[in-house]
Amino acid sequence: MKGLIPRDFILDLIARTNILDVIGKRVKMKKKGNNYFGCCPFHDEKTASFSLSEKKQIYYCFGCGASGSVVNFLMQYDRLSFPEAIEELASMQGIRVPYTDTDNKQDDQAKHIESRNVRKDLYTLMAKITHFYQQQLALPTSIDAQHYLEQRGLNHEIIARYKIGYAPNEWRLTSQNVVKSNAESTLYNQAGMLVTNDNGNQYDRFRGRIMFPIRDRQGNVIAFGGRTIINDSAKYINSPETPIFHKGFQLYGLYEAQEVNRNPEKLIVVEGYMDVVSLAQYGIDYAVAALGTSTSEEHIKLLFRASDSVIFCYDGDNAGRSAAWRALNVLLPCLIDGKKITFVFLPQDEDPDSFVRKVGKDGFEDYLKTAPTLSEFLFDELLKQVDLKTAEGKAKLSSLAIPLLDQIKAKAFRLNLLQQLGRYLGLLDVTQIEQLMSTSRQKSEDKVTEIAPASQMKLTTMRILIGLLIQYPNLAKQVTDIAVMRQVKLAGIDIFIELLELCQRYPNITTAQILTECINRPFYKQLNRLATFEYHYQDEEVSSIFSHTLKELYDNILTQRQDELIAKERVSGLSTAEKKELATLILVLSKKD
Repeated sequence: MKGLIPRDFILDLIARTNILDVIGKRVKMKKKGNNYFGCCPFHDEKTASFSLSEKKQIYYCFGCGASGSVVNFLMQYDRLSFPEAIEELASMQGIRVPYTDTDNKQDDQAKHIESRNVRKDLYTLMAKITHFYQQQLALPTSIDAQHYLEQRGLNHEIIARYKIGYAPNEWRLTSQNVVKSNAESTLYNQAGMLVTNDNGNQYDRFRGRIMFPIRDRQGNVIAFGGRTIINDSAKYINSPETPIFHKGFQLYGLYEAQEVNRNPEKLIVVEGYMDVVSLAQYGIDYAVAALGTSTSEEHIKLLFRASDSVIFCYDGDNAGRSAAWRALNVLLPCLIDGKKITFVFLPQDEDPDSFVRKVGKDGFEDYLKTAPTLSEFLFDELLKQVDLKTAEGKAKLSSLAIPLLDQIKAKAFRLNLLQQLGRYLGLLDVTQIEQLMSTSRQKSEDKVTEIAPASQMKLTTMRILIGLLIQYPNLAKQVTDIAVMRQVKLAGIDIFIELLELCQRYPNITTAQILTECINRPFYKQLNRLATFEYHYQDEEVSSIFSHTLKELYDNILTQRQDELIAKERVSGLSTAEKKELATLILVLSKKD
């Protein structure tokens, strides 16, 4: 295995890289003032809201909030892991990543193969496996697989379009026919195609299964889903996570849907592979499916980039409605104005496959037209839990709805839902709802110690200090006493100390380097937002504002220590040293007043 990537190498690599060179090759950017603007690659838009600061070496989208350094961009845009993004940047600079060898042994040459070359080789191998499965399906010996697909009503055209195949029910037949070298053997294992049992024996993961290739946006096969035809206890199994497959970032059928129509008018999200394929058989060629996982934020982003109308399709039972509610909670922070979201619940004991067989394409699409919108589904579910005839019921509806609506950033969506909530509560003025929301948000903020998102941020002492330090790392030189800060408990103080130490260790560190260094830290998302927050300070004012705010922090520390000593004095008394300390503090703080 590869070791760790040295921090100094990463920081140097970020310093060598111009973010404009990387993003400019993927997004058309145009200079406006000091920054560059283009249409965001992470959500669908017609007006350019994606900005890039060459000075700070970071990007920010005013539409969807996507932001970060060049490493973060590659991770989001190319779906790379952190090490893969570093590998990609190093390759652009013509240098090799110097992995540390944790075993103190020389890495062999294979360990230094660049990730992008490995991915290319994996794509080639997966295409080879797909072709083998297709060949197996066509053999006379695969009569059971052929009969199963005939029973499901799939014709040769659909089978070929989705590259459906068959994995023979043999322990090693696939690998024996596909793998022709030691390099391919390594790749076959990396692709998740092998299983190792407790005895160390290896065998093919997929056996006796109808195979559904999963393709990325370029059409590369990156994984498989397999449906048993031999009564295996696991009806469906999927490829594991691999260097080219991250199931939370993919939708089955999206590539095929966009082959038919690059910009589909609508997409319907169903549960399984067979649902997607069966609907396509009936001419409903805009169905996609999550890959055995709940709907994620990344799925939502993929859907919104592909279409302006998304229909979520579920079974009509309680489990289906619960799944829809989970999806709605993921949707709310991701909503974009101009998108139409609906939820359709099928009749009892029906799934998309069985229902389209029963009613045909026209009947199925007519049924979709009856689907409740997101707002209708949201309030239908909430109203089941309250009695609006009572004041208590209205108060409960308010407490249930406000935390949900407060997640929505899309202004038109938010206003519409607030107006609907107002009608249920008998409040005609939306500002009254906003006041309730503000109160609820403040209570939530009081319970957590993390930094608030920049879009909702009040300029507290700690938030100003952290935000300015990220944007102007040289300000760390003003801080001479970090030790005293460790003695207090203030929201965000640990983060501030960590950033100070980083900036003081690397005096020339930049905003982009800080964000890259902290990319796996739990507070990264908050730092990212603070890095793009507009303080509207003039550059020449920044140093004095930071100095003044730092003084406020020290004053807060002294006040907190004074309060601690006074409380201790009342309960158990103070030592002689503590009495002197308290007297000094009282004197110092009284002079400040």
